[in-house]
Amino acid sequence: MWKDNSFIKKEYFRDIDLSDCFFDNLKKDYGGFQKWFNKKANDGEIAFVSRERGVIDGFLYLKDEYEADTSIEPNFEKKRRLKVGTFKVDAHGTTLGENFIKLIVNQLYSGEYEEAYVTIFPKHSSLIELLEKYGFIFYGIKATSIGDERVYVKKKFTNYGDIYLDYPIINLKNNKKFLLSIIPKYHSRLFPYSKLNTEKDYVMEDISYTNSIEKVYIAAMSGIRNISKDDLLIIYRTAEYGKLARYNSVATSICTVVETKNIEDFANEAEFLDYCRKYSIFSNNELRYYWKTKKYPYIIKMLYNIALNKRIVRDRLIKDVGLDENKYWGVLEVSDSELIKILELGEVDESIIVN
Repeated sequence: MWKDNSFIKKEYFRDIDLSDCFFDNLKKDYGGFQKWFNKKANDGEIAFVSRERGVIDGFLYLKDEYEADTSIEPNFEKKRRLKVGTFKVDAHGTTLGENFIKLIVNQLYSGEYEEAYVTIFPKHSSLIELLEKYGFIFYGIKATSIGDERVYVKKKFTNYGDIYLDYPIINLKNNKKFLLSIIPKYHSRLFPYSKLNTEKDYVMEDISYTNSIEKVYIAAMSGIRNISKDDLLIIYRTAEYGKLARYNSVATSICTVVETKNIEDFANEAEFLDYCRKYSIFSNNELRYYWKTKKYPYIIKMLYNIALNKRIVRDRLIKDVGLDENKYWGVLEVSDSELIKILELGEVDESIIVN
């Protein structure tokens, strides 16, 4: 499921400079870190690394395990797990950590794992908060020679009834479903993992709305008033200029609505900017203009669950799914059966669907 199309790259340990200051705290916290790192390098292992202007700002090592572990209390029984071996992010004001969480979750659901887990010292409170937000639940303690680490586990099949804890589960129960149109110049900036293969000039950057699992979109389509918390959105990238919509417009992604707002819900410009700037594609100047003119009054905050493994062109949405081509597709409500067909045509893993 992981697609190496971002600024996070797979790199061999042997090609990573361990003397980089990024690793100083890891060496300090874990006395055997350098020895462990060198062993991984000798074994030909890989890690996921992000860089900002050539400087490492994120590192993740994942390990496939099938074993019991009595050093953890309560003990781990033998089962296949995805271990988050080393995870460190210097987020410098962006939501880079969310991008790594998305990567971990994608690996969990694309493999034959029952759960993923991480061990972490309590002092890393911001990282713990992020892990907990997306369903890593405190499990127990791992005693080590350098102190007790906390163990957090994310189970593959959960139903907490919370869209964050259950992420990336797509819940089809007790909600409405809508197709939401987004024009190309905004689509790939907001949903970089859903960009089309034809968009070869698009380069993913380390900026908040690109990294984030949460997204904020601002629009003028009145149909957004019918969208509510927990509803599902099929993101529909409209056609490029001069191309036929029937064969160039595509369904690309599935999102879950966190909430919808009207611009009038905000007490002042500062409150509006604070809500939107981190997760939206619009600049501060654009947001200020929208506040002043109230030209785009509807705001949707959503969770980016998945990119469809196979994009679905408008022609197939009409012929194979049964969507009415004569209706307005800016915001189009669809039935449960129509969404299920879209998930099927999009080759979405059934393990993340609850119906």
